Amino acid sequence: MLFLKGMAMGAADIVPGVSGGTMALISGIYEEFVDSLKSISSAPKVLFNQGVVKAWKHINGNFLLVLVLGIGTSLISLVQFIKYALVEHPILLWSFFFGLILSSTYFVAKGVKKWNIAKVIVFLIGGALIFYVTTVAPAESSEAPWFIFLSGALAICAMILPGISGAFILVLLGKYAYVIEALSDMNIKVIAFFGTGCIAGLLAFSHLLSWMLKRYHDITIALLSGFMLGSLNKIWPWKEVLEWGLDRHGEKVAVIESNVMPFQFDGDPQFFSALFLALFGFSLIFIFEGMAKKKKNAA
Repeated sequence: MLFLKGMAMGAADIVPGVSGGTMALISGIYEEFVDSLKSISSAPKVLFNQGVVKAWKHINGNFLLVLVLGIGTSLISLVQFIKYALVEHPILLWSFFFGLILSSTYFVAKGVKKWNIAKVIVFLIGGALIFYVTTVAPAESSEAPWFIFLSGALAICAMILPGISGAFILVLLGKYAYVIEALSDMNIKVIAFFGTGCIAGLLAFSHLLSWMLKRYHDITIALLSGFMLGSLNKIWPWKEVLEWGLDRHGEKVAVIESNVMPFQFDGDPQFFSALFLALFGFSLIFIFEGMAKKKKNAA
């Protein structure tokens, strides 16, 4: 099950606008995931003083290994499918994730033990912040190794935050297609610089996030819930392109998009399929929640 949760995180991280952190929150492993990542930085000291076994337990090694294998399996095996779906069936793909994240926002927000005015304000600020980020136009960027490293560090921070996608940060930095192509072609040089940046960003950011969850749990969950709600602007399936640009291959790509209602697509034949997938994604979280409660009660 943990491996499958890792695969869900990896699949989400490929899609610009959907976060692996969201999948971790949905599946109930988010805080353990963050705490395990945080412990890695102190692992060398434990390794030196107490040996390999204690160091492995210190970082929750079995948990991280299975999860990382799941994420890696998704990144390698699903990248071609996601690339195909984003190009050929974007409305269907976005519809499923829109329903999934809409219902997930509700369940994550339930993690706040007691709502008050301060937490509602934090929730709204989080939603407004991510909504704004989703409206920013992608930038032109360098292909120098240092920038690939920086892109990895920034993307991984977003990747473990629910609501803000590491893939979308790569879009803003102008590096999404570049990194996806490197993964698809197994470009070891680019993958190495990007991966090193991811590790550096992950170790630094996980400490901050773990501290916030321990000291200000409800405020942090309210903020993360707001992030998820604000991200729905990016995930809305029906869009109109306002400005086109060229990618590194000279092919035309959408630079600025605006959300539109489905009826503006003049009888979109995918509407009912999209509606079904949105409802399926929405109900999936309720199904998983019901299964988890049933399992808990049985135990």
